[in-house]
Amino acid sequence: MGKRREARERAVQFLFQHDINPPEDLGAALEQFWDTQRAAAIAEEKGVATWGEPADHTPPTAEEAAVRLFADPLIRGAIEHRQEADEVIKKHAINWDLHRIAAVDRNVLRLAIFEMLHRDDIPPVVSINEAVDIAKKFSTEDSGKFVNGILDKVKGELLRPARIVK
Repeated sequence: MGKRREARERAVQFLFQHDINPPEDLGAALEQFWDTQRAAAIAEEKGVATWGEPADHTPPTAEEAAVRLFADPLIRGAIEHRQEADEVIKKHAINWDLHRIAAVDRNVLRLAIFEMLHRDDIPPVVSINEAVDIAKKFSTEDSGKFVNGILDKVKGELLRPARIVK
């Protein structure tokens, strides 16, 4: 899996967690999240469970640092622009109240909409493809279709090319 895909998956996981149980301190919550991700990765390598064990405080690998470097601005941006993304979702999710959309799908959409509206370095079609694949992985096959439908409508309203960076 590519580092950007992995970063987006981690971002969706954090956004889901943030949506369900918003932390008082975003910075501390991000640190704890990344510590937990690191502990889980180490445990997976060793083939052991880590429930309740303290995080390993060895420095992250270059790959882990690259994932976080791409994911952190996505997470912070999606949270900062959450209200704007929610308005876009409400506009295009006809007959769907925001709270009725599955939490995973809602956060996949928030992330992709943030990328499409605020990250000129990422072509919108890339954001859409990544969002659809992540929705299929973490939610349902139907979620991929739902996410694609909403994001395709958003793409149609963009004032920039869908296939190239600005």
